[in-house]
Amino acid sequence: MHPEENPAPVPVHPGISAVADRYDGYILDLWGVLHNGVEPYAGVIDCLERLKAAGKRVCLLSNAPRRRAGVVAKLEGMGITSGHYDHLMTSGEATHDALADPPDAWHAALGRRCLHIGPPRDQDVFEGLGLEMVNDPALADFVVNTGIDDFDETIADYDPVLKACAERSLPMVCANPDLVVVVGTKMAICAGMLAQRYEELGGSVRYHGKPHAPVYKRCFDLLGISDRTRIVAVGDSFRTDVAGANAAGIDALLVTSGIHLEELATAWGEHPDPVKLAAAAAASGHVPRGAIPRFHW
Repeated sequence: MHPEENPAPVPVHPGISAVADRYDGYILDLWGVLHNGVEPYAGVIDCLERLKAAGKRVCLLSNAPRRRAGVVAKLEGMGITSGHYDHLMTSGEATHDALADPPDAWHAALGRRCLHIGPPRDQDVFEGLGLEMVNDPALADFVVNTGIDDFDETIADYDPVLKACAERSLPMVCANPDLVVVVGTKMAICAGMLAQRYEELGGSVRYHGKPHAPVYKRCFDLLGISDRTRIVAVGDSFRTDVAGANAAGIDALLVTSGIHLEELATAWGEHPDPVKLAAAAAASGHVPRGAIPRFHW
């Protein structure tokens, strides 16, 4: 039997308490881990309170295409307050920083006329930067992609504008590398899916957020923990959360009741099929240190 036909098992723990002694710092995903876009999952607030009581450092890291203040406010509305965590970082904040202070020649050459693909709620990503916002690809120098306007929309709804941008070879800044997200009980596509389609059309894209290294460096600085073996990332995506942690040199815990729920053939909050979990990890090429059915103590 070939090794890939018998992938190594991924340890499944009942909850965070099983690994709490291993780590001092926690980098936690939001959607699919702490909440479903509407409300926190059962046991989440209790688990955050227990981590704080144990003296653990917690940095929330979201691929939300908005700056920190908006995400903090959304969490507050769900009952997850600033007292439940130490720091918060978003892909939207990283995008704003890159537009305000270009980190490389690609960003420095973007120009000033910006076309926004995404809902008005994401406008803080580029507000205050002195950009000229335009509605026509023919007038734009570049594109900021924050995702879809309505959770029922599909790639097909955006193909016309993506093709128009690609025809003009407009560079695209993607403020959320996620492909999909759990909204309530259904999946919705994210900015990463639009960016992936844009690359298929020949467009040039730069991504900000997980799994890309700069955003993890920001989290490490915020946590102030030099020993990376004492830091763990908890998320529900092989492609972003586990891959990002692997690349950053820290452990990852996969929450199996997130976007991979159907693939792992479990009911929400129940232990995954170990064979399917091992196969999914091997197929993704991003193997977590362990897994938990949901984020609770």
